[in-house]
Amino acid sequence: MKKSILLLAATLTLTLAACGSKTTSSASTGKTSSTSGKIVAVGSTALQPLVEQAAKQYQTDNPGVDITVQGGGSGAGLSQVAAGAVTIGNSDVFAQEKDGIDANKLVDHQVAVVGVAPVVHPGVGVTNLSSAQLVGIFTGTITNWKQVGGKDQSIVLINRAQGSGTRATFEQLALKTTKVKTAQEQDSSGTVAKMVASTPGAISYLAFSAITKDVQALAFNGVKPTAANVATNAWPVWAYEHMYTKGSPNAATAKFINYLQSKSVQGKLVTQMGYIPIVDMQVARTHDGKIEDK
Repeated sequence: MKKSILLLAATLTLTLAACGSKTTSSASTGKTSSTSGKIVAVGSTALQPLVEQAAKQYQTDNPGVDITVQGGGSGAGLSQVAAGAVTIGNSDVFAQEKDGIDANKLVDHQVAVVGVAPVVHPGVGVTNLSSAQLVGIFTGTITNWKQVGGKDQSIVLINRAQGSGTRATFEQLALKTTKVKTAQEQDSSGTVAKMVASTPGAISYLAFSAITKDVQALAFNGVKPTAANVATNAWPVWAYEHMYTKGSPNAATAKFINYLQSKSVQGKLVTQMGYIPIVDMQVARTHDGKIEDK
C-alpha cells in the first residue's frame, strides 16, 4: 500500500513538472501559437508598409494567424470595413470625414501619426514654399518654378486619386482648398514617389514614411518636415493612422492591433519606418480639426 502511494506521488510530480516545462518553453519563445484566425486589412497606402511589416513579424510568432494587407486608399478601406467585407479598414482620415460612412458603427484604433509633405523632383531649385505659393501651384496660377525662385522650368503636378487619405490631409491642412487644378492622379504613394523622382519639374506630396532619397521634401512656411515639428503641430500637415473595425474586433484582430500599439512596436518599428508614435505627440487633433494640448 505504502509503495503504491509513493509510486502515485512520483507520477503526479513528473506530470506536473512536464506541464510546467511546456508552459515555460512557450513563454520563453514569445510565441502564442494558440492565437489563430484570418485578418484582412485594406485601405491607406501610407499606412500599408507599417501594417505589412508588423504583420510579417507578428505571424512569425503566431503562425496560426493569416494576415493579408492591401492598399486601395483610405476611402476604400472605410467603405469595405463598413460593409463588413474586410476585417480592418486602414485610413489616414477619421471615419466622420467620409461621406456615406456611419462612423458610429466603426471602432477607431489609432496606431501611429504620419506627417505629409510636398515633394519635388530634386532639380527644380526650390527647398521652401509659402502657403500662398503652394496653393498657387496646385490651383494652377503658378506654372513655372522661376515664379517661386526656382529654375525656368514648367511645373508638373502629380496628384493622388480621389479617396486618398493622404490627398485629403494635404488639401485640408496645407492647401485649405479642394479646388485644385486637374492633373494626373496616382493610386499609391509608391507610384507617386517614383514619378516625382523621374519627372523633371514634378511636384506632389507624400507621407513622411513614403519619402525616398530620390525626391526633395520641401519646407513649408520656413518649417522643416520633421517628426519633432509634427509632435508640436509646428508642422501642421499630419494625420493619425487609423485601423477601423466594424464594432469590437474579434480576438485575433484585437491581439494584432494591440501588438501594433505595444511599446515594443511603437518604440522601434514605427519610428524606423518613418512614422511617429502616438505617445510622442504633444497635441491631439479631433475629427473636426481642433487641436488640443495633451
